Amino acid sequence: MNYRPRRTMLYVPNHVSKYMEKARGIEADSIIFDLQESVPPEYKIQARELLVKAFEESSKFGHSEKVVRINSLQSPWGMDDLKAIAKLDIDAVLLPRIESAAELLNAIQAIDESRDDKLSIMINIESPLGVLNAKEICSASDRLKAIVMGTTDLANELKITPTYDRAGLLTSLSLVMLAARAFKKCVIDGPHFDLKNVEACEFSCRQARDLGFDGKAVVHPVQLDYTNDAFTPKQKDIQRAKDVIAAIEQANLDGRNVAVIEDRLIEPSLKEWAERVISLYNRVKDLGQNELIGS
Repeated sequence: MNYRPRRTMLYVPNHVSKYMEKARGIEADSIIFDLQESVPPEYKIQARELLVKAFEESSKFGHSEKVVRINSLQSPWGMDDLKAIAKLDIDAVLLPRIESAAELLNAIQAIDESRDDKLSIMINIESPLGVLNAKEICSASDRLKAIVMGTTDLANELKITPTYDRAGLLTSLSLVMLAARAFKKCVIDGPHFDLKNVEACEFSCRQARDLGFDGKAVVHPVQLDYTNDAFTPKQKDIQRAKDVIAAIEQANLDGRNVAVIEDRLIEPSLKEWAERVISLYNRVKDLGQNELIGS
């Protein structure tokens, strides 16, 4: 199993060149070069030009996956964004505020008209309509690789007051999670914006992990260490995964389809979880982040 980690996806505002240069040496699984929400309208052209210049100087950003979030194709800047990134060495395009399968497919067609490499697609789901249509969106195309939640805009449109436990968002998060998993898509939780409240951010990371998210969007490098840590398997997880695989394989040799570990029944489907955990562990080791794999 070749598992692509996206424990952390860091948004980098593209109109500030020092942020892009700093991104070359950070421990984010994915960097989202943002031309959209974090860039004021008067800086849209500058952001686009700085992105192209940065990639002309070097397309190396460590081990990080390179993703560009363009402006909506219905905005005054979206089509020019596509033209600007047509030749850039990137891994994916992130489309903001997708609300229907038709909208996604139209965007993919526009992207393919500007590039010939069948670029991977990611989307933001950040509205009630997007949540309600998540099933049809996730089923629309194999090119769609990841859904990144836009929880701030979603909370605003739901007219809920943000709380520590994000109770008002849990139904929406779960609906998108179900749709993403039904069609084998990666799904990423939205960012936590209170940069000084480390405890709240760590809670949000672990809540997202326990809900089943693959990772979390990040808005500042200071959040990377504990967000990476929250989504990195620990030694006890690795040992349990190895025990599960060994037990299932031994049970199969004995002519049984289930195993027992410490009086707990282990079904065959748990082997997939175990293989994913070990694959992520090995990938983190390959990145030289062994210090994150704690107890």
